[in-house]
Amino acid sequence: MTEVTVTIPRQAEHSVTAAASELASRAQAGALKSWKNTMSSRLALMAFVVIGASGALADDIKMPMNGKDVQWGPAPPFFPKGAEFAVLSGDPGKDGLYVVRLKMPAGYKIPAHNHPTTENVTVVSGNLHSGMGEVLDEKKGIELTSGGYGEAPAKMNHYAWVTSPTTVQVHGQGPFAITYVNPADDPSTKK
Repeated sequence: MTEVTVTIPRQAEHSVTAAASELASRAQAGALKSWKNTMSSRLALMAFVVIGASGALADDIKMPMNGKDVQWGPAPPFFPKGAEFAVLSGDPGKDGLYVVRLKMPAGYKIPAHNHPTTENVTVVSGNLHSGMGEVLDEKKGIELTSGGYGEAPAKMNHYAWVTSPTTVQVHGQGPFAITYVNPADDPSTKK
């Protein structure tokens, strides 16, 4: 029996590898082009949605402001007299998100009350003493100082007082309302 040796030229081997490599490159290029087209379409759609939403919300968005630019007025009648009030965002009397500030003089007290929605309070300046219960008890409260935060869940009875001029920021889901535990404490019913 005679042995036969077959030698495949290296160039032919290279040609097969090069052809396979070229096919893979074309497939990758096609996949990349398809991916780019898909991403371009998605980005265009996202930009359209963002621009549309921005236009719809533009009338509702207030410009950023510094503390000195906040417009203060008398607090609503359901707060004890002497405080000032500012609406920063939204309408606290309607359904929706709101942000307000309350500026209170030293010695100001808010008797025990609750709200129909959760109240979120941040101390901007001064100190806020707050406690839970059906009667304002200065021995049971906690003091929050500038930067402090407190949350009162809906329907939870709580009270507050300040010992120095204090400003707090309140935010939540409206409508904002106060129900005093003792109806006689409600300043809006007093003449």
